Amino acid sequence: MTDSAAEIAASVRGGTLSARSAVEGALKRIASRDPRLGAFQLVRADAALREADAVDARPDRAELPLAGVPVAIKDNVPVTGEPMRIGSAASDPTPQQRDHAIVARLRAAGAVVVGLTAVPELCIYPTTDSVFGTSRNPWNPAHTPGGSSGGSAAAVAAGMVPVAHGNDGLGSIRIPAACCGLVGIKPGLGVVPSDLGANSWFGMAENGPLATTVADTALTLSVMADRPELATVAEPSPLRVAVSTRAPMPFTPVAREWADAAHRTADALRGAGHTVRPADPRYSQSMSNAEFFRWTAGTELDARTLADRSKLASRTRRHAALGALLLRAGLPREGGRTKWQRRAEEFFADHDVLLTPALAHRQLPAERWSERGWLTNTWISPRFVPFPGPWNLAGWPAMAVPAGVSPEGLPLSVQLVARPGGESLLLSLAAQLEQLQPWPRLAPDYR
Repeated sequence: MTDSAAEIAASVRGGTLSARSAVEGALKRIASRDPRLGAFQLVRADAALREADAVDARPDRAELPLAGVPVAIKDNVPVTGEPMRIGSAASDPTPQQRDHAIVARLRAAGAVVVGLTAVPELCIYPTTDSVFGTSRNPWNPAHTPGGSSGGSAAAVAAGMVPVAHGNDGLGSIRIPAACCGLVGIKPGLGVVPSDLGANSWFGMAENGPLATTVADTALTLSVMADRPELATVAEPSPLRVAVSTRAPMPFTPVAREWADAAHRTADALRGAGHTVRPADPRYSQSMSNAEFFRWTAGTELDARTLADRSKLASRTRRHAALGALLLRAGLPREGGRTKWQRRAEEFFADHDVLLTPALAHRQLPAERWSERGWLTNTWISPRFVPFPGPWNLAGWPAMAVPAGVSPEGLPLSVQLVARPGGESLLLSLAAQLEQLQPWPRLAPDYR
């Protein structure tokens, strides 16, 4: 069992472990495990060791919250000296000239970037494969680790790194966290710098961490947000919890094992003293339309930044072309978002937290989805992952928390949602669930 990020940082701060040793261990695990899983787009072996030596030499090492912690960065934000491929042959292979704010904050906190993780092209879909290869789930390589932060999730679930960066435009942290049995949080609007692509999918996309424990999630989020107080996870006071297993989209069935996971979690919270009752948010077609308009139009704006968009895969070209039509029609507009935010506020007047399944059915096969048609991908995606998207549209915090294992031996997960500013509340409730129904930190073959 690999150490957690909190354990590694404490050891490096205390001088019982060097950052170089921590990074060497991560690089060895990547070398032995990643050929089977395809989590990494690029491994920075020599550069990471140099950075680890620099951490060991820092006079403030004893004060660094992530001292010597090996981290992986999703390959859709700039990392100085490395190309940012975004899963696409159409991207520019020239090395980036600056770090994204998230990368800069992680490094300032003592973390060492060991590599960049794989994504689907332009991070559009909830499976991770591209012209560069297919990522696989450490729990069962026949299944996807989810997307678009699938490479990051696979790297953490296989113990290659203790924490990884991801981002989430329609569930792209929570989906792979759910697929791989991890904790993943999408913070609310403005908590963590976004600056993703052309305009962060019209403000739907946020950066956040994936980890094996709530403590590591909180610690990494505190660094990303530059808010040290988020690292302290308190016991939650009694909360009003709504549990809903109805999918936001009509005609979208939810598999029994995923609904059951939500109900078991609700029972655990009820037993811990929370008030838990069934209640469904007032989802609407205008909400779904607003998500779809931002998803496609945001893809078109991102495609315009590429070096050679003629090299885009067919499904991506079609997705962007539809987005171009919507942009010419003056879409997306703010009305769909504000209407949904009002409905969410009305719902949360009577509830503190919403509990849902994280996914609607089991993890999809790890196949070449990027070579299938646009219609197939856009049909299957929202029906696989209907629950996360509304909270990107609202800009509210939401997280995925492990909730058992299916009869097939794959992870189950629930989603927790709170009002704006509710990151600490979600982390505290997740930590309580970690005590009530503990989960394995890593996939079975990597413990």
